[in-house]
Amino acid sequence: MSSSDFRQIAIRSESGKAERLFRAAVSAFCSLTRPSRREIGQLEDLTLPLFDEVSVESRRYVAAALSECEYAPAALVRRLCEEPVDIAAPLLIRSRAVSDIDLIALIGRHGLPHARAIARRKDLNPTIADLIRVLEKPTLVRVRDPQAQPPAAQAVTVVDAEPAKDSAATPQTPGAAAENARRRLRSMMRTGDEALAAKVDAFPGSDSYVKLRETALTGNAAFFQTALADALDIDFSTARSLTANQNYAPLLAALRSLDFSEDRAFLITVAVYPSLFPHPQAIRAYLDRYRLLHRDVALDRVREWKAEAVSRAIRETSPANSDRRMASNSDEAAAPNLKASLRK
Repeated sequence: MSSSDFRQIAIRSESGKAERLFRAAVSAFCSLTRPSRREIGQLEDLTLPLFDEVSVESRRYVAAALSECEYAPAALVRRLCEEPVDIAAPLLIRSRAVSDIDLIALIGRHGLPHARAIARRKDLNPTIADLIRVLEKPTLVRVRDPQAQPPAAQAVTVVDAEPAKDSAATPQTPGAAAENARRRLRSMMRTGDEALAAKVDAFPGSDSYVKLRETALTGNAAFFQTALADALDIDFSTARSLTANQNYAPLLAALRSLDFSEDRAFLITVAVYPSLFPHPQAIRAYLDRYRLLHRDVALDRVREWKAEAVSRAIRETSPANSDRRMASNSDEAAAPNLKASLRK
């Protein structure tokens, strides 16, 4: 089936019920050798509004089909991964559209059933594999009262998920370290969700909208990116990446997460990307896409950007790298002293 066949599915009056349209659209998309960004966006715009209307069998069929698809639409895949494991399993096991950050979030939200499916992925991140092993054997974990932990124990991050291997440690240390890692993971996800919800609820959007509108109209990208970082509570480099190319999809999701009306979102977008709206049809396409994007999906995108920023920070300050640098520096510092002692 060609790409033109796929595009025609959405406008066929004889396409039947949502069930048939949902399956047919995904089948046509999977037949494309290399779908364009526009076709990926079209599939999301078509299938996400139908998602709640289709049966479990159709969701299971689509999940299995997309699990083998190299260019699967990320928003639809994430929505399917939130389903029970008997539907989501093919995507959890095989899909390239599910990142490590997505996997950690899914384990935090759905627990052991999703974790067991994720454990079957090839080349699984060792940190995620360690976390799953802890979940598989909860009897090995001794839970301490969080209030009784010293500040150092409460500062454990995701990278500490592997139990300590120090032979001099007490028997409680490995279990406590693993439980601390799990608690930290849950706390990080929960805190991020609550902070984002509180920020959106506390400010109806007028202040953020005015700042984004005014900075966008200046034509200075850095001003707008700074305002966007403040509005979403993300770092500047992430905000800059959202407008780094001629594709407004990330910005659309960012504005939808702030719950702006479609006219406000469009005004900001057209100020940032004036060349993308040369005719009324382009404007209508944007408004339709914005209207069909579910706010929960947009909020998930923002959480994913935040999690990716945290992951980068963890990689850049990895304890293993720090230990290697410290060891190297110690060796270099010891060398001159050793030479001096030999001369004596």
